[in-house]
Amino acid sequence: MEDVLQIRVGCEFHGSASERSPAVFQLQPFAGESHKILEESWNTEPDVARHEYFDSYGNRCQRLTVPRGDFSVRYDALVRVPATLDASDPAACELSPADLPDDVLIYTSPSRYCLSDEMGEIAIQLFGASPPGYGRVEEITAFVHNHLEYAMGTSTSLTTALAAYERGAGVCRDFAHLAVTFCRALDIPARYTFGYLPDIDKKSLYPIDFHAWFEAYLGDRWWTFDPRNNDRRRGRIVVGRGCDAVDVAMVTTYGNATLNELSVWSDLA
Repeated sequence: MEDVLQIRVGCEFHGSASERSPAVFQLQPFAGESHKILEESWNTEPDVARHEYFDSYGNRCQRLTVPRGDFSVRYDALVRVPATLDASDPAACELSPADLPDDVLIYTSPSRYCLSDEMGEIAIQLFGASPPGYGRVEEITAFVHNHLEYAMGTSTSLTTALAAYERGAGVCRDFAHLAVTFCRALDIPARYTFGYLPDIDKKSLYPIDFHAWFEAYLGDRWWTFDPRNNDRRRGRIVVGRGCDAVDVAMVTTYGNATLNELSVWSDLA
């Protein structure tokens, strides 16, 4: 097996607007990761001015104004990533809130979709007796994987982790939200993460799309967990991180703009 992989990632949006509408797109690989962007390109039809900025979580964002009428936005990149599986450490320990770094504390609080205060009793009933540490987060990940049925159309942009838990179904963002919620209810810092995940070792039954997972802070670093797949993967490329999906919307529009079609690619180059 080679030490690195080259992954072609990107997406294309088609939409329409009844008026000029400011927008923010979050589609590019996160800066400062183990991956390296070898090339990347943007194309908008009609051509419009845009500029990049970094939000408060360090996510790369593009600001532009989509014109009135039909429009399209296309992003494409070639990325080099390590060929190894997601890192793991069964010995990684949980830290008490008093010992957490300042910038990690925000990920122990409830958020818009992750109602850890409302789900605290459920989390304690399910995982309170489990030994603290990496293994307990693995247990949470496996529970969410088994409890939720992956089913398109079972959730909306308003669905919280609690609603998904009660329904017993959702899409990958619901899997991530529920696992994050359980972790925070137990004072384990957890953050929502999304990006590109190529089908390298296991083929999906569904068309390639953006994927959501989560990261938990254990020991002295963040670790990747994927409740939708419940296994470690190769080629994962982070696009955005935040408290939940509110912080990492692929597209945010201000005005009467509608996104009609989205295609995503993430394949070995």
